[in-house]
Amino acid sequence: QVRLVQSRGGSVQAGGSLRLSCSASGINFRLYTMNWHREAPGKQRELVASISSAHDKNYTDAVAGRFTISRDNVRNTVYLQMDNLKPEDTAVYYCQTRSRGFDFWGQGTQVTVSS
Repeated sequence: QVRLVQSRGGSVQAGGSLRLSCSASGINFRLYTMNWHREAPGKQRELVASISSAHDKNYTDAVAGRFTISRDNVRNTVYLQMDNLKPEDTAVYYCQTRSRGFDFWGQGTQVTVSS
């Protein structure tokens, strides 16, 4: 079974940093593109960052330059390093991947940034 398990999020003041992790099982992890999404209050879920099997990275403009996605294929884990956080980054963050035509999601973790 495909399973994605996320670390806890946290609460920080504006300008602070957090690191999220997502550990995957049930897939040959190194071959999969991994993604991070977020859902802010009252807003639709949006794709934040992705990393391919070749370690190519993409970010939405809102986080580019502040967030860094990375992966550890030995630990089967994808990370999202979030620096210089802003209140508008407050959201529930989800890791996600696709396998055999189906999307699989982590359980979600709350990130709260206060001013």
